[in-house]
Amino acid sequence: MKPEKCGSHHPKWFGLALQALVILSKDRIQTCPSAELAVYLQSEATLLRRILAALAKGGILETREGRDGGYRLRKDPYNLTLAEVYRVLQVGDPLCLGIQETTGDHRFGVEMNAIFSDITAEMDRSILGVLNNYTVGQIAERAHDCKEEHAVTSSLAKSE
Repeated sequence: MKPEKCGSHHPKWFGLALQALVILSKDRIQTCPSAELAVYLQSEATLLRRILAALAKGGILETREGRDGGYRLRKDPYNLTLAEVYRVLQVGDPLCLGIQETTGDHRFGVEMNAIFSDITAEMDRSILGVLNNYTVGQIAERAHDCKEEHAVTSSLAKSE
């Protein structure tokens, strides 16, 4: 069994990465510190820094040091597909790992592991096919609509 074939990062990384990228795509932010992103996302700063570092290593983000330092997008968010983010993070699929861990090293187990490997490879291709249909920019547009709706709802609740 080769778990790395299924990915190396927890699926939670993908969700946090997408949220951070949406924030960074808003109003073409010049840079944003990881601590500020962590507060906004209500996430642990150390985990978020590891995720952002992986995105930087994969060419999605660039980092700037110093007082005005932080992270910023290297690409136009409308040209950055969710599949690219998924690939850079090498997201691990718990189902993939789970079913392959059930096989043994006996003859039948080895045969089943090969079959499971074929099936999970097809699952990965299917997931990437769907994620290729969406960009960070598209997600940011939808999030912007939700943010405006939330702001109106919040201001109405405060005035009551």
